[in-house]
Amino acid sequence: MPLRNERKTDRRIIAAISIAWALFQLALPRLIILDSTTVRAVHLAFAITLVFLTYRGRAKRKWKTDVPKAESRIPLIDYILAGFACLSVLYFVFDWTGITMRAGLPIPRDVVISVILIVLLLEATRRAIGSALAIIAILFTLYAFLGPYMPSIFAFRGVSLRRYLSQIALSTEGIYGIPLHVSANTVFLFVLFGSMLDKVGAGHFFNDLALSLLGRFKGGAAKAAVISSGLTGLFSGSSIANVVTTGTFTIPLMKKCGYPGKIAAATEVAASTNGQLMPPIMGAAAFIIAEYLGIDYLDVVKAAAVPAFVSYFGLFYIAHLEASKLGMKGLPKSDIPRFLTVLKSGFYYLIPLIVLIYELIVMRHTPNLAAFNAILVLIVIVFVREIIKALKSGTAVIKAAIKSVRTITEGLIAGARNMLTVALATATAGIIVGIVFMGPSGMVVEIVTRLSLGYIFPVLLITAIASLILGMGLPTTATYIVMATITVPVIRELSPVSGVGIILIPPIAAHLFCFYFGILADDTPPVGLAAYAAAAIAKSDPIATGIQGFIYDLRTAVIPFMFVFNAELVLHGITNWSQALLIFVMAIFGVFAFTNAVQGWFIIKNKWYEIPLFLIASLILFWPAVVTKIFNLDDSLRYYMYFVGIAVYSLPYLIQKLRLKASEGQGGRYAKSNSKL
Repeated sequence: MPLRNERKTDRRIIAAISIAWALFQLALPRLIILDSTTVRAVHLAFAITLVFLTYRGRAKRKWKTDVPKAESRIPLIDYILAGFACLSVLYFVFDWTGITMRAGLPIPRDVVISVILIVLLLEATRRAIGSALAIIAILFTLYAFLGPYMPSIFAFRGVSLRRYLSQIALSTEGIYGIPLHVSANTVFLFVLFGSMLDKVGAGHFFNDLALSLLGRFKGGAAKAAVISSGLTGLFSGSSIANVVTTGTFTIPLMKKCGYPGKIAAATEVAASTNGQLMPPIMGAAAFIIAEYLGIDYLDVVKAAAVPAFVSYFGLFYIAHLEASKLGMKGLPKSDIPRFLTVLKSGFYYLIPLIVLIYELIVMRHTPNLAAFNAILVLIVIVFVREIIKALKSGTAVIKAAIKSVRTITEGLIAGARNMLTVALATATAGIIVGIVFMGPSGMVVEIVTRLSLGYIFPVLLITAIASLILGMGLPTTATYIVMATITVPVIRELSPVSGVGIILIPPIAAHLFCFYFGILADDTPPVGLAAYAAAAIAKSDPIATGIQGFIYDLRTAVIPFMFVFNAELVLHGITNWSQALLIFVMAIFGVFAFTNAVQGWFIIKNKWYEIPLFLIASLILFWPAVVTKIFNLDDSLRYYMYFVGIAVYSLPYLIQKLRLKASEGQGGRYAKSNSKL
């Protein structure tokens, strides 16, 4: 649903609520102590109130021509809905003692307020995110009640209204479950940190920094877009936000270099989509995975690091191959900013990021405390920057302080608005999670097991396709939560036997698999929102842009399949840096080989018989143990198989080198015969 263009009074009300929400979240790590249920409820109360005040109830309204400003007003009904929604959410706190005392036996007041809460939450979700997630939650709800009347394979005992409401709205197993807990306690501060960095100009700085380093190389603008989006992804956590932040600069530059609009937009889409893979935020998934698995957040970051960087290396290589196909050169010198000039003008943007990493890795602080301290450092930097500018220009320091306050305030408001979809998605996904754990989970395991005939690869394929379909209408976080709830138990329970022995799948690999394919839906036609945003900037066809972006993202799609079969890619069981570095470097060559196969290009255009060689090399470099399993060799020899992978990868290189030399020789002889004529 579109945002309103509110009246001045309405804007002030929304701004005040947004700032209050941001300050409340900022106060949690150090200043106030509240129990977890209160934090979740207050977090959702702020979010649901802002949605009803910010988003229209309908996409289009027909207003009378004599009331041209009616569209800018928030209707009284939306204020009433916001009030009821807020109170129904906070009822969980107001009567928490009574609710726990009568657990499973709600009184009529509990029932009425719970029904109001669920209805208003679904309406708020429809407004902020779209109909898809609300419809899925409704379908799961209907299934919960109609379970006994379903065909045998889909049937389960069903639930009563009181049990449904007790689980979904009156406990911490539904709406107020783990996803909302993560959103309230951790994700908000990281989103706020990213929003404030964006407001103070960090996105433009990262873009210029990447251009200054890579602009002069072949396809430099595209390579800069990849690096810039990766850096922005460190704090953004949103592919669409990443596109509109970096794509505004990189897409026109790529077109200026000679990239067609579709290619320029697709490169930015693929780079921005992968921004959600980059720790520390990862579209909120890192924190939810940590909560689900009961492991340290840094363990999730460690597991996600190699696949994320390998994926970005693959996209960087794609940019190089596309430039080679088009015979492109680097940017003209006049369009390349000087590195030292860029670094000098914005080095202070790196300080909060360094603080965040130091707090997480060295000090081992909790993620929310680390984000809190990084935000404080950023606020100080904003004030210092504006005061220094004022002193240099001779303007009043008080004006600089006022400007700093305004910038920080805008960052707080932007952070609150950017959190609306995450908060609503986690709360509504909680409905689905709560229903699944009331009974259908075992049935889902049985159905998927039957469909897959007990083999892991069909299960992974079903999960991937379902994630892509769900992700067309859901935010990444919601897609991950739903798919992790339904399919991770299946992936974990099956002991795959596929002709290469038994493969034990660690829980972190199963969760990351669901997350990866939820991300890829952001540029999956026909509904890839990131592709639409990039196509608007590039003035290209959004469907063609989405298809091209998805082709680029195939190198990301193969990675989760690989780390499910080879858990060493998520550093499972890896204890030393040299071993991790070897796996990382070989995986980079693996994604390069796969990219060569998909892009149809290495040194020159591929022949059909070279593609199997690239795919075999990619498989061995991603999963060297596949050779030892096939030939029944000792597993300790698996790393020696990397030599086999490199040898296979070198073969098409030599073939193409000889073919290129032969074609150049023929061209030389042709030119020589022409000169004689």
